[in-house]
Amino acid sequence: MDADRLKTLPLFGELSHHDRVKIARWADEVDVPEGKRLVTEGAFAHEFMVIESGTAEVTHDDQRIAELGPGDFFGEMALLEHQRRSATVTATTDLRLVVMHERDFRAMEDELPEVARMIRATMQERRARNPGSIDPS
Repeated sequence: MDADRLKTLPLFGELSHHDRVKIARWADEVDVPEGKRLVTEGAFAHEFMVIESGTAEVTHDDQRIAELGPGDFFGEMALLEHQRRSATVTATTDLRLVVMHERDFRAMEDELPEVARMIRATMQERRARNPGSIDPS
């Protein structure tokens, strides 16, 4: 993973080059074809994902609840709150993702608490916008 590419993503764009290098060591860049299911509602969580390019659809109980695009991320709620996935996310176009596995996500939380705070703040904003709704995690 190239640390400079992370600068284009809002979640990581304001970080120092040194911190983006850390993220790059923890993350993988993955290409996913259209139609691929990325996470499944009710499954155990093992990854956090940020969309670099492309789009994905979020569904809960087979109902569309959100469309995600470049810069959007998902999977944080299940990891942060030690829960199963609350929704299904499926690629609606070919995607390029930044994927961080749970162990590396935990390392990021410990070593870069400002990123963890931004992720938690986004999660809380999603809940405030849609009280009682499902997060795309």
